[in-house]
Amino acid sequence: MHATRILAIRHGETLWNVDTRIQGHLNIDLNERGRWQAERVGHALAEEPIHAIYSSDLQRAFETARAIATAPARLAARTPSPERVTPHLQLRERHFGHLQGKTWAEIETEYPDECLLWRGRDPHWAPIGGESLTALRDRIRTCVDELASQHIGEQIVLVAHGGVMDALYRLATNLPVEAPRAWHLGNAAINRLLWTPQGLSLVCWGDVSHFDEALGAPRDETTT
Repeated sequence: MHATRILAIRHGETLWNVDTRIQGHLNIDLNERGRWQAERVGHALAEEPIHAIYSSDLQRAFETARAIATAPARLAARTPSPERVTPHLQLRERHFGHLQGKTWAEIETEYPDECLLWRGRDPHWAPIGGESLTALRDRIRTCVDELASQHIGEQIVLVAHGGVMDALYRLATNLPVEAPRAWHLGNAAINRLLWTPQGLSLVCWGDVSHFDEALGAPRDETTT
């Protein structure tokens, strides 16, 4: 079968996730909990054969990807892994233009009309200087086709953002971008997909078994 296995991981938590502040293409670091989440997902994948790791170049995703590549448990297990993480601009979060840096509450107060389009998942609306849901989906489809086609018969990791994870789920399940979301987009959850030249299919979604229940489930906010 001409297929590529994909491990799709959202970055660990940031302070802006906690504040429900739109990050988009802004470069925000992981917070302390986010770094712990990145370490945990790295440990969880330590015995998985990984042939390539691709990441959004934004720091919160790239730092998470590095934790997967360099997990002490992976090094101890001598599991095959790439020596470096390859940054990829097309794995960036949706660009939110003039709304980047604002909290959800600020958007509701300052831009009520745009908030309705955003919350209603209008497929063609884009913030000023930003990107529509349709454009995001098409970008992610093209990016995944490009990367996965280079790794037939192998397993790769894609580390990105909530909006990217959402697009991947919809592509794998043939759901339109305007459909309401009923699936989890938790920070550092493990999502498994299968790619063939015909497209993506879903294997397993939202695995958070690598987290301590006492510390609570990962945050499920998203910028889309």
